[in-house]
Amino acid sequence: MSISVSIRIPDKLVNDLDVVSKTTERSRSFHIQKALELYLEEQADLQIALDRLHDTSDPIMSIEDFRKELHV
Repeated sequence: MSISVSIRIPDKLVNDLDVVSKTTERSRSFHIQKALELYLEEQADLQIALDRLHDTSDPIMSIEDFRKELHV
């Protein structure tokens, strides 16, 4: 199922999108959907990193210990 969503995009961005769409022979919607999927994945990864950063029970490893563990 898909839902139609209306957004406003600056002219320059639409022009760039049109170039990519024409070059790849894919629709604007395809590229916007893929870009949004990647953005949401990045946001989820960022949230995980922030949660770990603020988790006081998560031990911190020095770079030296990390290298030793990797045998580098």
